[in-house]
This record gives sequence, C-alpha cells and structure tokens, in this order.
Amino acid sequence: MHRAHSGYSPGQAGRESTMRLSERRKAMGYSQEKFAHALGVDRTTVGRWERGETTPECVHRPKMAELLRLDITELGRVLDPPPAHHAQPPAQPLPRPVHGPGESDEMIRRKFLRLLTVTGALTALGPEAADDIAEAAERGSADDYRRMNDHLWQVYQLARSKRSVHGVVQDQLDALADALKTGSSSRAAAMCEAAGDLFQLSGELAFDSNRYTDAAAAYSVAASASDSAHAFDLWACALVRHAYVDMSERQFTEATETLDVARTIATRGDPALSTRYWVASVQAEAHANLGDLNACQRALDEAQNVTALPGPVHNGGWLRFDGSRLPEERGARFVQLGRLDLAEKALKSALDSTALAKGTSYRRRGSVLVDLALIGAKRHDAEQAVTHGREALQLARQSGSGYIARRLQTLRDDLRSYGHDRRVAELAADISSLHAT
Repeated sequence: MHRAHSGYSPGQAGRESTMRLSERRKAMGYSQEKFAHALGVDRTTVGRWERGETTPECVHRPKMAELLRLDITELGRVLDPPPAHHAQPPAQPLPRPVHGPGESDEMIRRKFLRLLTVTGALTALGPEAADDIAEAAERGSADDYRRMNDHLWQVYQLARSKRSVHGVVQDQLDALADALKTGSSSRAAAMCEAAGDLFQLSGELAFDSNRYTDAAAAYSVAASASDSAHAFDLWACALVRHAYVDMSERQFTEATETLDVARTIATRGDPALSTRYWVASVQAEAHANLGDLNACQRALDEAQNVTALPGPVHNGGWLRFDGSRLPEERGARFVQLGRLDLAEKALKSALDSTALAKGTSYRRRGSVLVDLALIGAKRHDAEQAVTHGREALQLARQSGSGYIARRLQTLRDDLRSYGHDRRVAELAADISSLHAT
C-alpha cells in the first residue's frame, strides 16, 4: 500500500467525495504512476479516467475505493461528480447512426467495451486454465474462426467506408466470446490466437473512427490473447498498432518504448515474416516525430531489408507489410523532418505506383496526397496545396476514413498562414466542415 495520509475517516471521505478523481488521488498521496501500479493498470489508463475519456471497469472499483478510502457510492460521485447548481448542462448533439437504423456511436461503443470485458477475461485464462471450460465446441471451430478472420481482413481492406464492416465484426466478436466460454482445452491456444487476430481488426475499426481509447483497449486484449497463444508475430503486431494510438495522441516517447518491446517480441517470431521490418518502419515514424533524423534513417534502412526476404512475407490480415509502402513511408518521414525535396521525390514515386492508383487504396493514397499538399503549404505554393488537398478531401468524404480526416486537420493548420487566398480559405473551410460531420 502507498497511502501517505492514513488519518482520513469515512466521514471526511463522504464530505470530500465530490472531489474529482485526480484531486482525490493526490489528496491520498499517490502519484499517477503509483496509483496505476496499485490497481494493476497502465499509467495512461489512469490518465484517461481522470480526463473523463473512459470510466473504470467494475473489476477495478473495489480496489480503487479501498485506495481512496471511499465506499462504492462515494467513489461513483468522485468518478462522475454532479454538475454545479448554477451551470446548465451543455446541449449534446444527437447521436449519429453508424451501424444499424437508430444505432448510435455510443451504443456501439458500449457493446464493444462489453465484448472487450467478456472476451478479454476469457482469453486471459490462457491455455493452461482451459481445462475448466466445458468441452462443447465442435471440432475445427478454431480453423473456422481463422478463415472467417482472414475474410474479414480482406473485406476491411477493400471497403471504401471502414464503418460498413463494423456490424459483421461485432457479430464475429459475439460468436467468438460464446466459443471461448465453451471451447475445449485442446483448442484453447488456437482460439486465443483467433481472438488476438480479431481484436486487432476491431481495434483498427475503432482507430479509423478516431475512438482512440477503444482502439487501445482492443489492441491490449489482442496482445494478451496472442501472448496466451505464444503467437509472437501476432503479439508484436498488436503492440505496433497500440504505438499508433500513442502517436495519434502525440505520446511519441511512449510509442518508442512500446515499439522497442514489439521489436524484442518480433525477434522470437517467424523469421520468414516481415513483422520485425514493420516494427522498424513504425519506429522511423516515432523517431521522426521526435526530430531524430539519424535514428529515423537507421530504422528506414532496417525496414528496407524486408525486400531481401524470399516468398510471401505477409499474411494479408493482421500483417500486411511487404515493403511496398516504404516509398510513401520514407516521404512522410521526410515531411515530418522538414526535408521537403527528399520527401516530394519519394511521395511522387509512391503516387505513381500501381498500389496507389486511383480507386485502389483510398486511405494510403489519401495520406500521400495530404503529405504532398503539406509540402505545397510549407513552400507557400497554393496551387500544389489546393490541388492535392482537394483530392485528399474527396477521398476522405468517399471513404469516411477518420485517418485521412486527421491528416487533413494537420494540413488545415498549415493553411492558416496563407492570409486571404480564396482557394486556400475555401479548402480550409471544407476541411473544417468534414471534421464537424
């Protein structure tokens, strides 16, 4: 226990239960890190609780109440303090239908988090504890889930709107949760591997919809399930995707730490796969965000070694890195580092490739177009900024991709220095409209 103030009485706790969580934690003498350690969670998880982005699962609340010297009811008031009497609650926009008639983002999110809780608990049992699970699953069910997962990844890759895939992935998560409850011990590892695969895909859907907290939770479950299955490549890939969440929240140092772990795990995987080279390419992005040109170059050079691998080096699902993305990756990194001439050469080469032809990968092509528009913006070349920015905006609208929309937000910030150029102002306004919808 790390209590620094053991003199708190229940009465005092009741009077102070209107504190915010961060205030109460500090009053009890905990740093965020120590509080997280005592609860067995990550420090960033506590940060999200304190910012109101997520709320603690029921499994954590009794221990939280004990640490904070509160009862469960008082803890509830700390986690959700009542509004001030004089303040009017802000008007909330109507929920936007996403998956079915009348089904809102928040409804989908609640279902998603419930599945995370149920399936995460089941996969955490691991193969060793599976003897306690009834032998009721039909033979070959793990192979069926693997084939279905492979199909869903293909559908995800081909779908213009990633949101359109959400419903079938949700159904598959429901089915997997049921199968894990009734699966046999002989297939426990295979079922955990299937869960690690599927939760990476569900995390990708959340990430593309800008639901970072949900994405991070899905990737964490994917990593845990992959660990239980001793599927090292799958495990490393889940950590790489988690690092993307950190980078999206500008937590670049944390991302490099996660990627270092992913690299270590990847070395225990299949040397014929490209996992370790994908880790290197994402490490290059983290280093570029930290302004470290030399480390970025070393990582890109290491990633380039993927081209020396014989035969197919990816599985088309949770591992899709084959080196074809390196020109666009290299160009994007040079944009981040301010090496615009090098960036433009690499990006134009990528844009002319078959993989990024019009009508193929909306997300990848859109990202390259945003980088080329950024180069125009930094050079005060309005024609280049508007031409490429307009095409990227069109792709974002057609695909509904939150990823392209986030990239366009960066472009909009750079366009503010243009003053009164009408075309630039209209593009910036259209990007703002895209984010408001």
